[in-house]
Amino acid sequence: MRHRKIAPFNPGQEAALRSASREKAAALNQHVLGYGDLAEAEWAAAGIPAPDLPTMRKYRLERIRTELKRCDYAGILLYDPVNIRYATDSTNMQLWVAHNPTRHCFVAADGPVVLFDYFSCEHLSDHSGVVDEVRPAVSWMYLYGGELSDQRVKRWAGPIADLVCTHGGGNFRLAVDHLNPEGVAELARLGVSVHNGEAVMEEARLIKSPDEILAMRRAIVSCETAMAGMRAVLRPGISESELWAELHRGNIARGGEWIETRLLSSGPRTNPWFQECSSRRIEAGDLVAFDTDLIGPYGFCADLSRTWLCGSGEPGDEQRDLHSIAIDQIAHNIALIRPGISFRDLVEQSAVPPPDCFPARYGVLYHGVGLADEYPTLPHASDWTADTPDGVLETGMVVCVESYIGRLGGHEGVKIEEQVLVTETGNETLSRYPLSLTA
Repeated sequence: MRHRKIAPFNPGQEAALRSASREKAAALNQHVLGYGDLAEAEWAAAGIPAPDLPTMRKYRLERIRTELKRCDYAGILLYDPVNIRYATDSTNMQLWVAHNPTRHCFVAADGPVVLFDYFSCEHLSDHSGVVDEVRPAVSWMYLYGGELSDQRVKRWAGPIADLVCTHGGGNFRLAVDHLNPEGVAELARLGVSVHNGEAVMEEARLIKSPDEILAMRRAIVSCETAMAGMRAVLRPGISESELWAELHRGNIARGGEWIETRLLSSGPRTNPWFQECSSRRIEAGDLVAFDTDLIGPYGFCADLSRTWLCGSGEPGDEQRDLHSIAIDQIAHNIALIRPGISFRDLVEQSAVPPPDCFPARYGVLYHGVGLADEYPTLPHASDWTADTPDGVLETGMVVCVESYIGRLGGHEGVKIEEQVLVTETGNETLSRYPLSLTA
């Protein structure tokens, strides 16, 4: 018998049954079971070893605490599911909780990590090794509290203030990444001042550890294999949405998590950029451009763009020209990447689209990437403003290099994007998928 016979419920056994249920669920957590034979075989073929996840989790927690101490904060309260993933390496209905604040996490600068999770979800972080305590979350969004939300926020704030008081050593400065004004006001009433936690987390996430880079490499391999699946089904007559679904399928089959956008377009819909995929049937000879924006295995982002020709024909002269300009821009701008170069110098030296394509340019030249798009975001030099932050590239940062080339008022456009690691001696392009228009 694989399963025990269910005996009549005995209230005296409730605690033991809850404990056994939690242990069973924790042992079957997706992060414990791993990513499966398909993904593991592809990673083995690519020669990418597994990251040391316990070491990676401790590294991340230390990065957060270093920033908290640098900024003189008692701790940080996290609501963004990507930030909670960074702090705890645990997940729970990531897209749903991104717009329904029902899960939050407190990280003390000196003290515990306390995860306030959704009802009956204590098992979802037992694997992490860095969560010291799990409590049920109190949500005071209107969905739950209605016109009584102002009462619920008081019940929410008390335990947060107690944690700050207990572990802050007299420091009542709390960093928070996202919080509605009612929460800020109630914490202030309890003596806790709220500060910019988004800045703390962006700085913490900036430099990747060797294990994070291994995880990112694996996520990119999974993304590019899913891209190959897209290329295999690209044919005249397929709709943009059907083609985009293949990327989703390939990502999920390999343990990936979600895709942040729907940026795939074909033919005349490739110019201007930022058309979301549609029911349009792709025609022979069309350019098909897309941006993966994919959150893959380990929660890492693989943010790659390619442009392909549909059908078995040869690209036209205009298509070749646009593609060549984009490839040259990407190559030039990658070559500039090295530790120590300032953000301003990087963009000042970067190649930009020619005059007839410049008005339709992509909004940025470079942006950081990790568990999602991250700081910094670097505009074209002509778009640099007094409030654009400067800084320097550092070893261990990962940036995406962007190019969109389409003539203003033109028929089609080309989107290319590569993911690049800043190394001690320069850079390494992590993305490997061919840049060619044709298969």
